[in-house]
Amino acid sequence: MDSTITIQAVYTSLEQVMDPEIPVLNVLELGMITDVIIEDEYLLIKMIPTFAACPAVEVIKTNIRTTLEKDLQVPVKVSVDKEVQWNSNRLTAVAKEKLRNFGIAPPQKHDGDVEIDMMIHTNCPHCGSENTYLRSPFGSTLCRAIHFCKHCGMMFEQFKPLS
Repeated sequence: MDSTITIQAVYTSLEQVMDPEIPVLNVLELGMITDVIIEDEYLLIKMIPTFAACPAVEVIKTNIRTTLEKDLQVPVKVSVDKEVQWNSNRLTAVAKEKLRNFGIAPPQKHDGDVEIDMMIHTNCPHCGSENTYLRSPFGSTLCRAIHFCKHCGMMFEQFKPLS
């Protein structure tokens, strides 16, 4: 394998791999990459899904592999890291701002214990109001809940806080 490939080059390429369910966020902003290992014969990327039963895992793995192979011209293996569990604190500040701009309320930061109040009380990403309520804990994907803002009248989704 080309010995000039750097970890930084891998991370730069990974910035292009977007989440198929939230296309404004890449896998780095979501905190999905747990390790990059440059082996003699290939690159090994370890990743974690944002939700245990995330149906997009295989698509994300394929997108990581094809993007890196195209950009870096090396064989790539992608595996799910079973040693690390994703939690919503892994979202970067940039990711949270992008979620808001996309119309999704970002999860609140937590200390490892996710309280039901964190899902019930969330600010509207459209107007910033706290005058919202939970309509359903089940959104368009497993990692989202549906809320309604009494101030601006908009329905919106929240990225669920997970520990």
